[in-house]
Amino acid sequence: MQIDLATLLPCSLEEVVAQARTPRLLRHVASPLLSFSPLAPAEFPDIWSEGTYWVTLKLFGLLPIGRQAIVISYPQAESAETFMLRDNGYSPLISKWDHLITAQEASGGTLYRDQVTIEAGVLSPFVWLYARLFYAHRQRRWATLATHGFNY
Repeated sequence: MQIDLATLLPCSLEEVVAQARTPRLLRHVASPLLSFSPLAPAEFPDIWSEGTYWVTLKLFGLLPIGRQAIVISYPQAESAETFMLRDNGYSPLISKWDHLITAQEASGGTLYRDQVTIEAGVLSPFVWLYARLFYAHRQRRWATLATHGFNY
């Protein structure tokens, strides 16, 4: 099952790239729907580097819902005006959570896009519905943060 959402952020591509590379941004835009706590490594880096990060997840910051692998890579974009970050994650219940972030310069700011492919067996429709709401929430939080100069 797939999700494809985009929004125009009122900031430069350079600002989006700098923020997208940080676990701090992930934690901020996911809140309060989902919280992430690092397992392995025990601390999040300041900047995502390519590799696997195991996290525990809590729904609404309270209800434990398991662990997830965040698998970061930076695919090669076709142009210098496009940034890509991929989380090809998975968990014991979700066999595929492949999230591709793209950002590119646009008139009036930066076009930000979340493209997600989810596979969770019989749970797929439920996971997809939650993910659809989650990514719409994330994009609203991104836009608000960008509007306020990334003042966390």
